[in-house]
Amino acid sequence: MQTYPLSSISVEEAARLQFKVIDCITKTFSGREILNRGDLGVVPGLNKPLTTKKAERVIADLFDGEACILVRGAGSGAIRLGLHTILKPTEKILVHKAPVYSTTATSLEMLYISTVEADYNDPDDIRRVIKENNDIKGALIQYTRQKPDDRYDMTQVIKTIKECIDIPILTDDNYAAMKVNQIGIQCGADLSCFSSFKLLGPEGVGIIVGKACYIEKLVKESYSGGTQVQGHEALDVLHGLAYAPVALAIQAQVNEVCVKRLNAGEIPKVKQAFLANAQSKVLLVEFYENIAEKVLREAEKLGAAPNPVGAESKYELVPMFYRVSGTFRSTDPTLESRMIRINPMRSGADTIMHIIKEAVERVI
Repeated sequence: MQTYPLSSISVEEAARLQFKVIDCITKTFSGREILNRGDLGVVPGLNKPLTTKKAERVIADLFDGEACILVRGAGSGAIRLGLHTILKPTEKILVHKAPVYSTTATSLEMLYISTVEADYNDPDDIRRVIKENNDIKGALIQYTRQKPDDRYDMTQVIKTIKECIDIPILTDDNYAAMKVNQIGIQCGADLSCFSSFKLLGPEGVGIIVGKACYIEKLVKESYSGGTQVQGHEALDVLHGLAYAPVALAIQAQVNEVCVKRLNAGEIPKVKQAFLANAQSKVLLVEFYENIAEKVLREAEKLGAAPNPVGAESKYELVPMFYRVSGTFRSTDPTLESRMIRINPMRSGADTIMHIIKEAVERVI
């Protein structure tokens, strides 16, 4: 199976990104401010905690954006609010010709936004679809792969759309932010939306960063106290952003090592291994025999996590051994019985190889 995983930043590049996070913090917070747990409530004149306002400025600067807002609902909530601020009900949005991520599909339905599909892997198809649908009012691009053979480049897709029509572009950067060189707005999009929980941050907090004209609309609408992200939560977002890049780069490095070792025949019962963004960049391991379900059962007994929490959240330390995604199962239903996916999380290659080897030996 041919896949086209996103190119991960190196550990050295991740360290530079970590340093940029800290540099942006020092330019916005005083030393005493960063060493406390922040303020609370609808501060007069701001209608949100001052700490949250400052954290949003840090994140905007980090990703070269005009503005940022922290919102409730994690990544899905960020995308929903992002769609709301760039489009009106019943307007049309351009999407990739592939299954739309389930929570995003729900948001589109809730907002009464209809979709027009184009193959983002084919610039000519994007041009054709836009030409035939001149009433398209926005575009949505998911950074990670929606189907196994996706290979589109974010910058190229944005450039192609912008050359054809002047519409706002929203990117879903979940599973990609801080793993790749540039997020959507750094590639030319108008808004980038992603979860802080996937970046070692607090539960339920989403990030929207990009054009001020769209974010200011959301700020005006988010006036109730209960919708605010409190100061201590905003600080926890920054704590996660500081530690996430290097941790995720090491994780990507471990993936590469495991692929090489498995494809070199270190575990004879493994037919092949490869990387894919489904949705996180994960290690896919195919066995010669239909033993996937039994291997997963034994892997859990050997210390592997059997399910995700927040997809690379602060709680996920041990490697996750899990069934292949629905996208891959729909491509070939037989894969479920002979293939598993593994996310290293904070583990090393030796731990992963040991669990695979021991689990296979227990079921063969």
